[in-house]
Amino acid sequence: MGKVQGGMKCVKYLLFAFNIIFWVSGLLVLAVGLWLRFDPNTVDLLTGDGAPYTFFIAVYILLGAGALMMVVGFLGCFGAIRESQCLLALFFACLVIIFGAEVTAGVFGFLNKEQISEEVQKFYSSSTLDSSPNGTAIVTTYYKALNCCGVSTLEPNGEVCADFPEDVKDCLTAITDFFDEKLYIIGYIGIGIAGVMIIGMIFSMVLCCAIRNSREVI
Repeated sequence: MGKVQGGMKCVKYLLFAFNIIFWVSGLLVLAVGLWLRFDPNTVDLLTGDGAPYTFFIAVYILLGAGALMMVVGFLGCFGAIRESQCLLALFFACLVIIFGAEVTAGVFGFLNKEQISEEVQKFYSSSTLDSSPNGTAIVTTYYKALNCCGVSTLEPNGEVCADFPEDVKDCLTAITDFFDEKLYIIGYIGIGIAGVMIIGMIFSMVLCCAIRNSREVI
């Protein structure tokens, strides 16, 4: 079996090092996804009857991509060391899939930023009009989680804001700020990791072609 030599041997070990970094990156992406999914404030705001779930779609895409990155990182390391065309081709195909998932999560986060905020604002506003214990509990949860009170217009139960400072942020503005921050995290991570994966795809294809050529020579 032919082995790569010279500059291609350097590419082989660069790809191996890249995949170790890639595996660690997958672990970080998975950790951030789990944090976004189980962050107490996020869970409090998006649980309950009628709560919007659009935000969690992007989070689930991020979680899936992070888990797949860890598996693919191991596959890439093994393929590089073994100089296996089959494994490197499979590694390349998986990178393309993850690339698409990361870009989708990033674009989804940026494009749906306003829609997600509006859905949560509508959910909160409808809860302020609900005099049932469930509606009161939801409004109280928003007050505590976002340190806000009222809406941008007249709050039906505005007397509850008397215990808050005069300069307290209204909850509609607080909702927008909260989800803007979360979705930018998803967006930047998705697009950033996608950019890194382009390097991995180039390395894997160069090494795969070098392995094929070395075997043809033999």
